[in-house]
Amino acid sequence: MKSISIIGAGIGGLTLGNVLQQNGYDFTIYESAPEIKPVGAGIMMAVNAMQVFDQLGLKEKIENAGNKIHRITLSNESLKPFSKTEILELENKYKSCNVAIHRAELQRILAENLNSKSIELNHSLTKIEKKENYILDFKNGTQLESKMVFGADGIKSQVRNQILKTGTIRNSGQKCWRGLVDFELQEKYHHEAFELWGKGKRFGFVKISDKKVYWYACINEKSFSRYSEITEIFKGFDSLVLNLIEATEKENIICNDISDLAPIPQWYSENLCLIGDAAHATTPNMGQGACQAIEDAYIIGRLLEKNNDFNSVFAEFQKIRRKKVDYIVNTSRTIGKISQWEHGNNLRNFVMSLIPESINQKMAQKIIELEM
Repeated sequence: MKSISIIGAGIGGLTLGNVLQQNGYDFTIYESAPEIKPVGAGIMMAVNAMQVFDQLGLKEKIENAGNKIHRITLSNESLKPFSKTEILELENKYKSCNVAIHRAELQRILAENLNSKSIELNHSLTKIEKKENYILDFKNGTQLESKMVFGADGIKSQVRNQILKTGTIRNSGQKCWRGLVDFELQEKYHHEAFELWGKGKRFGFVKISDKKVYWYACINEKSFSRYSEITEIFKGFDSLVLNLIEATEKENIICNDISDLAPIPQWYSENLCLIGDAAHATTPNMGQGACQAIEDAYIIGRLLEKNNDFNSVFAEFQKIRRKKVDYIVNTSRTIGKISQWEHGNNLRNFVMSLIPESINQKMAQKIIELEM
């Protein structure tokens, strides 16, 4: 009989494990993969996530393993900026900064901070049933009973599908390549995240360590042949874009459809709670998917400091978090559409250039301010 089971050792599940460990709870994380391996190459940990890692005593390790980012810039295909968001002022206020990092490095740091016996690999959940407690069946033949379950098992969550029986995955109509490459970026790009907006497509890049650059390339699927080469699609962009793509080994490029989860009415049931993508998966356009899972773990931890009744904590957790995650899911979806307009791009970029820096700062602050 297990007291607390966390399904999924992604960034959300591992952060929740660190939070529960800090609060003195006994738990086990069950991960389907035979090893914790990188998915998606690079990731940006925004100031909200870094504040949580600071409280877990992991901020310095993560900063040292990644690269600090002080500015986010939007530009046209020729790398001519039309919008900049400076983060330094917010970094000073919250005593944390954005960090771009390899996912594998982040997961390693989070996993190594846990008791090694608290993570069980090669445990892919196939069935979950509520009896007196929860009965968990895994693909490897293991069956166990657990009093409390956290579903941190992503957008296709088995926990959500089988217990809450809800959740519609929405395809955005966009697909995205992600790449990781050893590349010598000019110094002016070292602490800046760049995104170039074109016609029905965009390209982003950021330095994630001394030698590594993470890039992504998104397109409107209906506008391009499924067999088009990335270099062909982005040939009208600045030569830096093509150089990054061409320098990347094929095995270091992955391609996914971009999807999110339509808001679901409830994230919890008796002795069970969803966090992260299982509860509120968002498109990646605001760089907040993993950051919101980290915030979920943080809020649950703060509530458990005052109240050890998990079920009342779950209800309060959703009440606190709902408005912010709905805002992020909806806003991110809208940004995805605007950034990949097929027509009127110059007008779009011009209108974006008219938005004062103070408005960008306010939007950034709304996202990175923790709710407790």
